[in-house]
Amino acid sequence: MAIYLVGDIQGCYDSLQRLLEQVVFDPTADQLWCCGDLVNRGGQSLQVLRLLKSLGEATSVSLGNHDLHLLAHHQSHPGGGSSNQEFNRVLLAPDCNSLLDWLCTQPLACWSEEHQLLRVHAGVIPQWNWQAAVSAGQEVSAVLQSDERGNFLRKMYGNNPRLWRDSRSGWGRLRLITNILTRMRFCDQDGRGAYRISGPPGCQPKKYKPWYKHKHRKTRDITIAFGHWAALGLRVKKRYIAMDSGCVWGGKLSALRLEDRALFQVPCP
Repeated sequence: MAIYLVGDIQGCYDSLQRLLEQVVFDPTADQLWCCGDLVNRGGQSLQVLRLLKSLGEATSVSLGNHDLHLLAHHQSHPGGGSSNQEFNRVLLAPDCNSLLDWLCTQPLACWSEEHQLLRVHAGVIPQWNWQAAVSAGQEVSAVLQSDERGNFLRKMYGNNPRLWRDSRSGWGRLRLITNILTRMRFCDQDGRGAYRISGPPGCQPKKYKPWYKHKHRKTRDITIAFGHWAALGLRVKKRYIAMDSGCVWGGKLSALRLEDRALFQVPCP
């Protein structure tokens, strides 16, 4: 069995197909661990969702901000009519509800004991260890799979609150968890995210750092795999693996085989 990490697909179905062909992916034996943002911008989000759902237990996704954005569009435009035409094709599909219900079963943070690997879409604040990250993600997952899904999707937008407190509660707590796990690139030493900044390291205000650069973060002794950051690019380090190689922006779609860290890539068409 081989496990492949794959970066942000963002609706690039043809690239995903070619990547799976390149690694000779076998859904009866292999695993595809996606770092989120399956949809939006690439033009074939519906096909991507159908393919990954069809792989069954061979697929695991750490949900990204674009995936949640699609769910929010479904909440506000359940019969179609979204201004996002790529989303609209999903919303008008006969299997829309099945696809999005499947998407809601995917976690925001995943832990592999075998590989000592935490997988998220965006980042983790210095105050969280891997257990805290997984537990926080489970709070959001529980709401996505409940009757409160619609309320959450309406209330998840916004950059506040920014400071994590264990005692924080309500929609603010869930919004902050979502922002950390699906949107964060830079944060300060107290975990306040700079959510409007999407450029490469060095473009941020002085008091902020890339979240993985904080020396005293509680996840420093494990490896974290993530996507979300096309301006950072592909980086395979001992303690972090950045998988967003910018396929939808004219770059490449990348897969990393965890067992030997072999890298596979296909260019954007």
